[in-house]
Amino acid sequence: MIDIDKFLSDEQDPKAVEKILGKLDDLLISGEELIYIAVQKKPAVNLLPDSIVITNKRIFYCQPSNLGLTMNFKDISWKSIKEVSFKEEIFGAKFICVPTHGENIVTDFIPKVQARKLNQAANEQINSFHESISSKKTEIEPLKEILEPEPEAPQISAPLSAEEEIVRPFIEQTIPEEEDETVLKLRKLKNLFDKHLISQEEYEAKKSNILDSL
Repeated sequence: MIDIDKFLSDEQDPKAVEKILGKLDDLLISGEELIYIAVQKKPAVNLLPDSIVITNKRIFYCQPSNLGLTMNFKDISWKSIKEVSFKEEIFGAKFICVPTHGENIVTDFIPKVQARKLNQAANEQINSFHESISSKKTEIEPLKEILEPEPEAPQISAPLSAEEEIVRPFIEQTIPEEEDETVLKLRKLKNLFDKHLISQEEYEAKKSNILDSL
């Protein structure tokens, strides 16, 4: 059961707070705590005032309906709120909530003391939310570096000389071990001739030299 006395420190309407707490007790999620409650105080007849509730998870807008027999609740999580502010007027103050999407939510006739504390509590929760997000990002960044190491820079080979360019195709070929040195020389010579790297005369001359060495 929620203690009502802690939410009556700034002349909140006890009946309004009691109705709100009775409903909110079933709406709060695990780990959610009430921080502050502000209640409208209209200058003339203050029947069925609206209320604003701050928790560590969200902000509730509470509106009585059906002559006070029921209560409508609208809640917005802190991640969905861009900023809050208040503006003091002759009769109380306006509390302004600016969501990240949609129109601003303005509640008037909030007692000035309650509006200041409401604004302070809301901004503390907004700042706390953003700090927790920043902290999580800081913790995740080192893990990303470990799990996703930067790709190594590609190795750039030095350009080959003209002689190496000629020999390169033969180096890359897989040479059967059973071929002897003479057959290998003849094959290389033939490849040079086929690629027009040597003339017919050079081909015949070198071929004869190879065969003569047998």
